Amino acid sequence: MKHPLFAKIAALAAVGMLLLFGLGLIKDVVRDRQLYRSAAAHGVAQSLAGPQTLIGPLVHSACVESWDETVGTGAERRTEERRREFLLTAPPERLQVQSAALMQERARGLHKVNAYTLKAHLTAQWPDLAALRPEGTVRGSRMQCGAPILMLAVQDARGIRAAQVDVDGSAQVLRPGTFHPVYARGLHAALPEGLRHREGVLTAALDLELVGTERLAIVPLGGTTEVQMQSTWPHPSFAGRFLPSEREVGDGGFTARWRLSSLATTAQQDIAKGRTVCDTPGDGGDRCADSFSVAFVDPVNPYTLSDRAAKYGVLFIALTFVAVGLFELMSNGPHAPPLRGSLPPEGAAFSSWDGPATKRLRVHPVQYLLVGSALCSFFLLLVSLSEHLPFGLSYALAAGACVLLLGYYASHMLGGRWRGLPFGAGIALLYGLLYVLLQLEQTALVVGAVALFAVLAAVMVLTRKVDWYGLAARRMPVQEVAA
Repeated sequence: MKHPLFAKIAALAAVGMLLLFGLGLIKDVVRDRQLYRSAAAHGVAQSLAGPQTLIGPLVHSACVESWDETVGTGAERRTEERRREFLLTAPPERLQVQSAALMQERARGLHKVNAYTLKAHLTAQWPDLAALRPEGTVRGSRMQCGAPILMLAVQDARGIRAAQVDVDGSAQVLRPGTFHPVYARGLHAALPEGLRHREGVLTAALDLELVGTERLAIVPLGGTTEVQMQSTWPHPSFAGRFLPSEREVGDGGFTARWRLSSLATTAQQDIAKGRTVCDTPGDGGDRCADSFSVAFVDPVNPYTLSDRAAKYGVLFIALTFVAVGLFELMSNGPHAPPLRGSLPPEGAAFSSWDGPATKRLRVHPVQYLLVGSALCSFFLLLVSLSEHLPFGLSYALAAGACVLLLGYYASHMLGGRWRGLPFGAGIALLYGLLYVLLQLEQTALVVGAVALFAVLAAVMVLTRKVDWYGLAARRMPVQEVAA
């Protein structure tokens, strides 16, 4: 062939495209498994209860204003009754929530979902219920209002396991539903009509046991809202419009405290307008009611980590091909030692022997393809093993298998075990670096950038004296090294 170097570059480019296609298929597998896990989480939520949102306690009363209006003229003049229906709401002036979330792991097939049982004690105080006293908009109108309703709304009422409420020290009967036109799921207690006009502080204490999955959100409905939450889950993700003012996170769980004022939130106005509480608080802007949340996330989600690992696949293949090319280049240099099987006859000197001593190391594109395929298989092994074993153990098994395979193959491909061992050690170092990057979150980019710069510097130092034009012009007869 007239230009063997360019032909090999073209062949390696074709090999690279095949490997990129294979990596794409593996990423599709990881994404499919992620979808299966999402479907499993949805299935658990359908059978148990979904993410929960607490709204309340809140007191409301449905009212109707009616009046007589004369319409028509002359003989057609008549009197008709007009009606206006409206809802009066009274958010608490002070709201305190003491809660503890006990984690329960649920599974659907291979996939695990974080469920919790929330035990909460809510205390709400109103200075009075003046907000429930209706005011007419038409002179001489008639007012009719239903009894005041104390309500607590939740996102999924199937999760309510137990509840009881005391109003001013007197136990009240709780019933399902809220009688609220927007936040209909939850529970309520009908209050005596006399409380509407009573002067003095009204106090309600509610004990609630609630089951949910993956996330818990709370609407800061009080004039001042204080929430304390404890859980044995060590990996909380705080989100929404407000982060905790205090939090302690450790291996044994977390404790978080929120202290909010109605001066800092529009939650009372949002609920009065009937705005929805978004599934992901804070993402809906002005269309969503203010809330804050805690997500019980799993930091060692095997699919997320496998997806992150697969994104480094192209870099793995590129660095490995560079390493193989360096071995091939350095082995064919002017001071390279003879390959295995190329010793001169007994009594002959290397300097005067021109037989098999001219034998050069050449790595066939098929061998590059096999090495790249082994690297790609690591990511498939990782995601499949991590469905049954802890991620760290799965990573060690997949990486160990690939390092042993590549080290063994390289010892034959590169013409000796002393070339194969450094090659296998380099692959092991790459896998170790990737594992470190997967464990890091905030510093993953800087560590990866520094490591990549170090590899580039090493390649430049090793090839600083290579005559690249000489490589293309060289016309020495070559012979493939037997594997």
